[in-house]
Amino acid sequence: MPAGVEDRVDGLLAQLSLREKLAQLGGAWITDLVDADAFSAQRAARVLANGIGTVTRIGATTGLRPTARAELANAIQRHLVEHTNAGIPAVIHEESTAGFCARDATQFPQAIGLAATWDPELINAMARVIREQMTAVGARHTLAPVLDIARDPRWGRTEETYGESRHLTSRMGVAYVRGMQTDDLRGGVACTGKHFLGYGLSEGGMNHAPVHLGGRELREVFAEPFRATIAEANLATVMNSYASVDGLPCGGSYAILTALLRDELGFDGVVVADYFTIGLLLGHHRIAPNLGRAGEVALRAGLDMELPNTVAYGDPLHTLIERGDVEVALVDRSVRRVLALKLKLGLFEQPYVDDAIAARVYDTPEQRALARELAAASVVVCTNDGVLPIDASSNEPIAVIGPCADDVRLLQGDYSYPAHAEIGFLTDQAEDRGILPSTVAEGTMAAGPYYPPSVTPLAALRELFADVRYERGCALDGHDTSGVAAAVEAARASRVAVVCVGGRSGLTHDSTTGEFRDATSLGLTGPQQGLVDAVLATGTPTVVVLVSGRVHALAQVAERASALVVAWCPGEEGGHGLADVLCGHRDASGRLPITVPRSAGQVPIHHDHRAGGGRSMMLGDYTDAPSAPLFPFGHGLSYTSFEYDRLKLGGRRLDDGIQVRCRVKNTGRRAGIETVQIYLRDDIASLARPDRELCAFTKVALEPGASQVVELAIAPRQLAFYDEAMHFAAEPGSFTVMVGSSATDVRLEGTIKLVA
Repeated sequence: MPAGVEDRVDGLLAQLSLREKLAQLGGAWITDLVDADAFSAQRAARVLANGIGTVTRIGATTGLRPTARAELANAIQRHLVEHTNAGIPAVIHEESTAGFCARDATQFPQAIGLAATWDPELINAMARVIREQMTAVGARHTLAPVLDIARDPRWGRTEETYGESRHLTSRMGVAYVRGMQTDDLRGGVACTGKHFLGYGLSEGGMNHAPVHLGGRELREVFAEPFRATIAEANLATVMNSYASVDGLPCGGSYAILTALLRDELGFDGVVVADYFTIGLLLGHHRIAPNLGRAGEVALRAGLDMELPNTVAYGDPLHTLIERGDVEVALVDRSVRRVLALKLKLGLFEQPYVDDAIAARVYDTPEQRALARELAAASVVVCTNDGVLPIDASSNEPIAVIGPCADDVRLLQGDYSYPAHAEIGFLTDQAEDRGILPSTVAEGTMAAGPYYPPSVTPLAALRELFADVRYERGCALDGHDTSGVAAAVEAARASRVAVVCVGGRSGLTHDSTTGEFRDATSLGLTGPQQGLVDAVLATGTPTVVVLVSGRVHALAQVAERASALVVAWCPGEEGGHGLADVLCGHRDASGRLPITVPRSAGQVPIHHDHRAGGGRSMMLGDYTDAPSAPLFPFGHGLSYTSFEYDRLKLGGRRLDDGIQVRCRVKNTGRRAGIETVQIYLRDDIASLARPDRELCAFTKVALEPGASQVVELAIAPRQLAFYDEAMHFAAEPGSFTVMVGSSATDVRLEGTIKLVA
């Protein structure tokens, strides 16, 4: 903590009563501070009597537009500054996994789609837009990015991650945090790395379920994106995982939240609770007998702030402190961290925003253009027999078919607004009102749906093609196949059929993917597979487009379709981005950030398995299927071809790392974008190391016949691992470097020996 900040924290802390200190460690829902459609001074006087640490989600909880959100934020801050004893402003926190989760904010592709761009610069540009929109309305803390490593696609929250690679996740996470926080938090938004730790490898792919990981894998793989964003981007806050790791509930574990996060990884910010974490220490993990003891366990572990509202850190913890069972020094430790964050954000100097200009930074042409660029860059062409790109100059009809072809809702990821606003099932029983109201009433606080202006695949293709024949065919779920016959006729009458199938991302029961929506099957839901089969049977060239946050194992579709395309949850400009790729206005440049299995029976499957993994010994395959994935990590087809040559490796000592140099040439007839991927193998090590692991990548845009020399570095840290004694170090010896277009499409390979 800088000396100036520390002195101010000391002064503030000395002025606070115990009640006021505890208030800084908790939060209040925005719905507890309003009456009807406006700020309520009476409610605020009760809820904010001792101040507050954070106010929970004005944007994600309401249907207010930017100006009204800014006005409400100002009213809350004015009450805290002018009508509480300490006069300490609150941190207003929000969600922004795929854009600011608020009405009128730009909705970008879901995180797994962002990762498919393999473009940290684009993610940084997106983060700058989110920061601008959030700060304009007084929101200074976001519960993003998700830094979990996704190793089980059955887990519904896989779509919120940047995929399976610790390196790709780290690069995307660092880019996001830098764009949001900036070099000076006084002009930025404090980010939250979540969920610490190991959340993406839960038992059975089930949300909140226990995680079975050893300390080595936990540190080398799952902690690495957190370490990178802490070391390189000064990550401001971290959120715990709901799960337990080897029996340690993350929200109540000193070993995880302090010994590992702070002592090993060097984190010095604020640890915030995932919503209702402390309560889960009672009923879910059963490590505390009551809320007071649960609060004590969490506080001792290093959990600084209770979200979304104050429960355990209120009266229950206060009672234990007054009894002498919990020392005030524990409270002071966390309050210091919270106050330091508020000082770094500049809230004391400038608690208010200019509400008159808040709306100016929403829905600009530049923001929509960026959303479109990100959507296009996220599209992955997995197979293509030549049907793509589709010639838009022909007057021959095309068919656009499927439940995902013209549904704005299905463009949204689970933490996009308005998809997230559907979770009004969390209710305040005392007043019988939804925490996230779902009543539609223009001009009121009620949330949603309030879709931003959005473009579906059908709408975008109709802009490009003279004759488009649309049939929905079927729903995402259920058993109604009455529309299949019409879809088949539309396909038969067309030169090509674009079939858009997938899922509904959200947190409610009718969603097929997203938080709380885990699955045992990776196939298409409802009658969608039957619809695809019926269209394929017509013989019309068929492009199957997956619009879903879930990774679907579709081996039969991949083998039979003319092309298989993954569009993820592409956001408000998703239709335009998809059409740009399908018609060749942009090269197909997206690459898979996750391995696609042939079936759920292969899970977990990923590119960086340790030596001896990835195949069944001794004959290699399963008895009923190949052990190889349907599509490997990093896979994605371009509309042109690339040639790699002139590999040169540099470096002599371990401390030098490895310098990789090669040439990439566009050998096709179209301009294109290649993602050059560098994989590493430690040939002989004292422990089993990965057969290959992504260590570097870059995107290269080339005109036909053009070439470019690519120079990338493998950092010394990437050569190291935790040895048998759990010391982190690199061992001298031979390393194999593989350069290619995916984890299995290796174009160049070389070996280098490094000494200590």
